[in-house]
Amino acid sequence: MLTIYQKYIINSFFKSLLIVTLVFFCITIILNIFEELSFFKNVDNINVSLPIFLTILNSPSILFDIFPFIFLIATLYFFSEIIDKNELNIFKNFGLTNIKIINIITLSSFIIGIFIVLIFYNISANLKFFYLDIKNDYSKDDKYLAVITSNGLWIKDENDENINLINAEKIENNYLQNVIITQFDNNYEFERTISAKQVNIKNKFWIIKNAKITKINETTRIKDKIIFETNFDREKISTLFSNLSSLNILDLNELKKDYKTLGYSTILVDAHQLKLFSYPIYLAIMVCLSSILMFNVKYNRSKIFNFILGIFISVVIYYVNFFFKLLTESEKIPTTVSVWAPQIILLLIACIGLVKVNEK
Repeated sequence: MLTIYQKYIINSFFKSLLIVTLVFFCITIILNIFEELSFFKNVDNINVSLPIFLTILNSPSILFDIFPFIFLIATLYFFSEIIDKNELNIFKNFGLTNIKIINIITLSSFIIGIFIVLIFYNISANLKFFYLDIKNDYSKDDKYLAVITSNGLWIKDENDENINLINAEKIENNYLQNVIITQFDNNYEFERTISAKQVNIKNKFWIIKNAKITKINETTRIKDKIIFETNFDREKISTLFSNLSSLNILDLNELKKDYKTLGYSTILVDAHQLKLFSYPIYLAIMVCLSSILMFNVKYNRSKIFNFILGIFISVVIYYVNFFFKLLTESEKIPTTVSVWAPQIILLLIACIGLVKVNEK
């Protein structure tokens, strides 16, 4: 059972977390709505309610990404509040050490983190998927679509003359394997089918060797080499599947299976899943680190100073995470290292700070 002081500390911490979350949510809404309005500025007959609606759909996903920094700043705010009210000294008079306070709010943040991953993330991912689905209807790139299914890679590619539906069994380096290209005119009238065992997609001028070309009322003929102009290359195809925040936990597992079937790299999916699994620990480390910082700065510092300090630390941590993410995408380091290395570094810093925290 929780004691009275434990309940009070948890409630106070949760209140601080709620206040900071609402502040960041409002900031997210304001910034995102300007981005949506800019996106729709050249689209005719668009009511302002659509950008607002899309902003609401997208904001939970953004909030999930910045929750670690929200927890860090909320902890600074929590300690600022109890110090201003002289409650910290009262806790100490009743034998409540700094370590015990840190343990309570760190454990609370870990439990909240589990709730965020299991419930909030899945809701935000579904909303993000809905957001992208609606926005794609107004995007200039809606003619160029690509999806991965159990039947391989499917691409819809349009130009001024043709509509191409492309199916490939798998991707290996710069090549599509076992490719079938079905061409239509702009009225979706069938023109021809091109099939090949291998297609070089290094750039947007695909090289198709030993292509089998089939037309209506014509026998199949083989051409040694075809230069096939498209809107896709290896790099663009890769980036089309990078928005994993729109997939819930179950969808991520299905996508990973499809990637393996296609022969496509699962590095980004693995990194995203590991990020989700380690998320509660990450939040707990951020709270612990923030608590130690508060015990190591002068108590007479203003809340503005603490807020600026929190933002500065958040920016540093963000770029550390970004650096390790780039190393993973370039396959310089394993996925496990990219996710856990920043957290281990922060944990070591926190452990060093915990050694003398009771002396503060």
